[in-house]
Amino acid sequence: MRCVLVLVAVTAMACGAPAPAPPAQPAPPAPDPTLPSQLVEEVTGDGAFTHLTELQRIADANNGNRALGTPGYDASVDHVAGVLRGAGYDVQTPTFSARRFEVRQEQLVVDGEQVAVSALGFSPTTPEGGVTGTLTLMVGEGCNPTDAAAVTPGSVAIVRRGTCPFAQKAAHAATAGAAALIVINNEDRPLDDGTLGESATGVVPAGGVSRSAGDALAGRAGANVTLTLVTTIQETPSRNVLAQTRTGNPDEVVVAGAHLDSVPEGPGINDNGSGVATLLETAVRLGASPPVTNAVRFAFWGAEEVGLVGSTAYVQGLPDEERNRIALYLNLDMVGSPNAGYLVYDGDDSDHEGDGPGPRGSAAIERALVEGLAAAGVPAAGTDFSGRSDYGPFIERGIPSGGLFTGAEEIKSPEEAQRWGGTAGEAYDRCYHQACDRLDTIDRTALDRNTDALAATLARFALSTEELAAG
Repeated sequence: MRCVLVLVAVTAMACGAPAPAPPAQPAPPAPDPTLPSQLVEEVTGDGAFTHLTELQRIADANNGNRALGTPGYDASVDHVAGVLRGAGYDVQTPTFSARRFEVRQEQLVVDGEQVAVSALGFSPTTPEGGVTGTLTLMVGEGCNPTDAAAVTPGSVAIVRRGTCPFAQKAAHAATAGAAALIVINNEDRPLDDGTLGESATGVVPAGGVSRSAGDALAGRAGANVTLTLVTTIQETPSRNVLAQTRTGNPDEVVVAGAHLDSVPEGPGINDNGSGVATLLETAVRLGASPPVTNAVRFAFWGAEEVGLVGSTAYVQGLPDEERNRIALYLNLDMVGSPNAGYLVYDGDDSDHEGDGPGPRGSAAIERALVEGLAAAGVPAAGTDFSGRSDYGPFIERGIPSGGLFTGAEEIKSPEEAQRWGGTAGEAYDRCYHQACDRLDTIDRTALDRNTDALAATLARFALSTEELAAG
């Protein structure tokens, strides 16, 4: 019977009968100008917290973390991809290669006295016996070449932690001829959360010490120092997660991203489960076929904690034509800090701090995010594009960028405590890059407010990106 039916069908087509028309595709919904207010109404901090709860469960089931190259990270990828597929998105999980860093030995001896030291991530290795030299001081934060003016060839330089990348300090020390670098933490705890970055070049071996230990060393210029940091680096495969709406102009794409990996030391629930959860809640509530003008792409980056590797691989791997279709980038990295600040990346450099403004259009993104937080009931302040999160590779390619941040290891000022509440003189996140970065430390009010601000801003630009032209 099946053969006869097939033969009849083939004969009919051979005689010129028209093939059946494909089913009509539904017309995409017209852009809805009320989308921003609707999306803000639909997203909730409780919804984001549900995703955080799952990320905590994943970490607890996988040796307490969700770091690069671990089962915890793979499970995090599977969870995010599954949630997005369940919301109707086509999901991709492209692979890339990252370098995984391990420490085999770390030791600091100053005039015969041992001082606790932690290797910075991706520090070059020293010989087994370490490097020995006199202790020399870099001024300021070591962010400028002139800060290394007092560093002598063969010495071990010491500098305070600050706002610029560790690799920048280590490169200036190397240029001055130092054999190694010691970084003083800005808190009285080990500096075990710093990294030179996966792609750092032209740097010296670098380790970190606590604030009290560093303060003592800063008064001992000229002391004899031996620093031993025996390290290895291995290539490790990892994945990003990408999902894009089926509606909206694919030549004008609004990209929103958050890094999905934690550090090996802990579960990474604020850093950056909070950004992931906020993004997931927004993606689910928006839906895969929303009434938008411009397409929206959600990105969950791997290997951020070892140097922005996933986002960098993605941006650099795009053909120019595809990269030019990205209208802007919104970054979510730590939006539930327990002693929260409400910080928006300073797109127009109105604060006149750090690395200057973002690409043209970044000021408009900053304004939109500030307005989103104001509508959620809290005033915002600026924070510098310091290069410490996944906006970095987008800015390097001239893509307008912005984002939300509630603070990491920096100390909250009395003025900030008066403005936002919380405790002056303490870090925004006392558990930054530590095992205690767990679900019970999340500021749920901050999570809720930032979820609303993201939803309002993303929907605003999904409807129109014309305001980017104004700066």
